[in-house]
Amino acid sequence: MRRQRGPFIHGNAQLAARPGETITRSQTLLFAASVGIIVTNLFAPQTLVGLIGPSLGAAEWESGFVSMATLLGYAAGLFFLVPLSDLVENRVLVLRMLCAAALAAAIASLAPSEASLLAVLFVLGAACSCIQVLVPLAASMAPPGQDGRVIGDVMSGLMIGILLSRPLASLVADAVGWRAFYALNATALALLAILLGLTLPRRRPLAQASYAALIASLLDLLRQEPVLRRRAFTASLVMAAFSVFWTAVALRLAAPPFELSQKGIALFALVGAGGAAVTPIFGRAGDRGWTRPATIFCHLGVVAALGLAAWAGTPTSGSWLPLMLMGVSAVLLDIGVTGDQTLGRRAVNLLQPKARGRLNGLFVGIFFIGGAVGSLLAGIAWAWGGWNAVCAAGAVFGVAALVVDWVG
Repeated sequence: MRRQRGPFIHGNAQLAARPGETITRSQTLLFAASVGIIVTNLFAPQTLVGLIGPSLGAAEWESGFVSMATLLGYAAGLFFLVPLSDLVENRVLVLRMLCAAALAAAIASLAPSEASLLAVLFVLGAACSCIQVLVPLAASMAPPGQDGRVIGDVMSGLMIGILLSRPLASLVADAVGWRAFYALNATALALLAILLGLTLPRRRPLAQASYAALIASLLDLLRQEPVLRRRAFTASLVMAAFSVFWTAVALRLAAPPFELSQKGIALFALVGAGGAAVTPIFGRAGDRGWTRPATIFCHLGVVAALGLAAWAGTPTSGSWLPLMLMGVSAVLLDIGVTGDQTLGRRAVNLLQPKARGRLNGLFVGIFFIGGAVGSLLAGIAWAWGGWNAVCAAGAVFGVAALVVDWVG
């Protein structure tokens, strides 16, 4: 086992699985379903920006702020709330964060202005960071040598939630308005809190440091672990490309020649969910030692997806072929992002078991900052240069990830 460097934090972040505590198939499915339900709050705004902005009087270039607020809140939660998993009994922490998320979603459904909505979405995103308490908890219960399988299986639920959040939000908004989506999510989160309260195992960390020392140790971990720095950076780049595309594609599909309704946009977003099917494949590729070639494949896929999207998004007349190619680009992009995150998460989870909560918080927090930047740039690029500018911005992020691969 590696020796921990820098300021020592006593005890294990998660207790080793004791006999009888090895994760079962039903528990894996519960973890996957839970993170899938929670994560819908983070990405639903990407297809609702065309409805939320005008209803609250926001300018077109401000549309990206709605999506950015939740992602920034999530990143803040990862840096300042998730490290508590190394101090606080994990079941209690998850339930408290879920209750806060349910309350924030309920308030979002009643927000009277853009400023109030952005503030409550930030809080909602922070509370949803309980996902990153659940994922390491599942990984800590995995049998020896099967971390990648368990992480991949749970991540498949996460990615299905991400990808289904957009069509689900569009369908609900088309039927009863965007506010109803948040009201329904508040109900789902409250019910999930009850279910997890009855079924989650208790996992009590043994860390003896103060919260302030734990937060201060984040910088030490980032400095000590080059694998963490590299994987978090490339993950942030591909997440930025992901957010650029999905924040602006709803605006492009609603414009001529596609002119899709919210229901049509929902069906398009549903196509992207196919990319989540490959998540376990990348987890197993990491277990077999194929991390580097699989990562390069993912980043090449991101660049190719944005190039195809740019070509498909510039028809001069209505046609099913450009729309189909746009769908292919969405699936290819989602595969690239899903694979990169799965491989990166596996690599980070193998670094320091004593700091697993903090390492996950750093990794995911950094890549969600990339997602927030992408959401912000999507609105600006759309207002400045239309769909081609959006795709160019996304492709730049993908090329930058390839450069990091080459240097690394």
